Amino acid sequence: MLRRFILAHEKGFHRFLEILPGFFSWNLILFPYWGILVFPVVVAYFVLLFDIYWFFQSLIIAVTASVSHLRIQAAKRFDWLGELKSFPDWKKVQHFIVVPTYKEPIHILERTLKAIANQDLPGDQINVILAMEAKEDPVAREKKVAYLTRKFKDKFRNLLITVHTLVPGEVVGKAANERYAILAASKKLVGKGGRRIDPKYIVVTSCDADHTFHPKHFSYLTYKFLDDPNRYYKFWQSAVMFYQNIWKLPALTRVVNSFSSIWNLSQLPRRDRLVNAQNYSLSFSLLSEVGYWDADVIPEDYHIFFKCFYKTRGKVEVEAIYLPLFADAPESETFWATLKNQYFQYQRWAWGVSDDPYVIKNYFLTPGVPFLLKTYRVLSLVREHFLWPVNWFIITLGISIPVLLNPEFSRTVIGYTLPGISSIMLTVALSFLIVMLLIEAQHRPPRPDYVPRWRAALLPVEYLLMPIVGLVFGALPGLDAHTRLMLGKYLEYRVTEKV
Repeated sequence: MLRRFILAHEKGFHRFLEILPGFFSWNLILFPYWGILVFPVVVAYFVLLFDIYWFFQSLIIAVTASVSHLRIQAAKRFDWLGELKSFPDWKKVQHFIVVPTYKEPIHILERTLKAIANQDLPGDQINVILAMEAKEDPVAREKKVAYLTRKFKDKFRNLLITVHTLVPGEVVGKAANERYAILAASKKLVGKGGRRIDPKYIVVTSCDADHTFHPKHFSYLTYKFLDDPNRYYKFWQSAVMFYQNIWKLPALTRVVNSFSSIWNLSQLPRRDRLVNAQNYSLSFSLLSEVGYWDADVIPEDYHIFFKCFYKTRGKVEVEAIYLPLFADAPESETFWATLKNQYFQYQRWAWGVSDDPYVIKNYFLTPGVPFLLKTYRVLSLVREHFLWPVNWFIITLGISIPVLLNPEFSRTVIGYTLPGISSIMLTVALSFLIVMLLIEAQHRPPRPDYVPRWRAALLPVEYLLMPIVGLVFGALPGLDAHTRLMLGKYLEYRVTEKV
């Protein structure tokens, strides 16, 4: 009955699901301020439960980041290529690395292709698809193509250049470009006979233009692909760390990018909730089976996972590649432009909530997916996206400001003891933060010569900026995205500036 109702009112139901995140976050943020006047005890326990939730979240992140750190250290030392050669068909595996690019400087693209060329896996097993956009200035685009082709044409089995033109039904973004690129590569390179590549041995990697791989990345990935009997139902995800320009950033954005890196690290062991993001791989067989990326969505990474998840009736999982993958943090020519650039990146990431209606709707419409599995997946997604703008307001402001609206409540037993309990819990949670920062220091690149020693020594002090960072680059862009979606003011894709 519910399925029939949704299908009969699909447009209205979809719009309701778009309104839901903003409605939820705004009400949760405002609840302590009006609730303290109506039922203050309920507000007190609400804040206390949220503090407990945040305490355990901090503990879990510290533990899982530690696990990832140890596994990465081991994976760096392991001879993946040597192990890979134990498979008789290891040379049949071909990697299609799709690099969408729009206005990236030559030196950024050169660095990315150089990292791919420096892999310990033989270059004749690597195919790079440089996916460009027709709307970029043709002179600048052709200059980059000529330079990169001249420098790297002999480093890979194929270096294919595609130029995507936006057509009706597509939205500006990574998904439309990647879809066009992989279809062009498939038409030219995949099939039987001659130099054609067997599709069952192709692994496709979605790679942002500023990403650089560890030298063992593709030998590790190839090993995991061949060693897995369920390889056609897997995504592979590495630890994306925003460290390539970390020493050039102002303190505010350095702090937020350090935390983003630790967050990405902490998610790798969580196979129960891990979803591919930013840079990931999957088999060509799976990608083609589900119809490739959808060209009308912005958050292409989460969307392709759940598209595969539902079309395979819940068989798809994401498996970690325990190697670091470095990326550029947003950076611009001036301090304020860098802050603005960083804000827009988080706004775009928070816009991932726009895909939640698709995920929730298919929860009800797709038969055959195990109930507990799909319920856990959807609840994890909803918790992560819906609480994005809420966390800062409840954790940072807690009940201290709402109590100003109802001074009488502070003289009750619960009103008097709650601030102390919250303070103790959050103070203990700081010990988990210290663990995270120690791990972060192990992965951060060494201090470059142009950075004075005294400045590097002050890095721990920068974390006193966390309340400001959490508001400006966490709560506000999240609330911005939720509110835009709720009001139907849809966001357009904005490319992160690189310098």
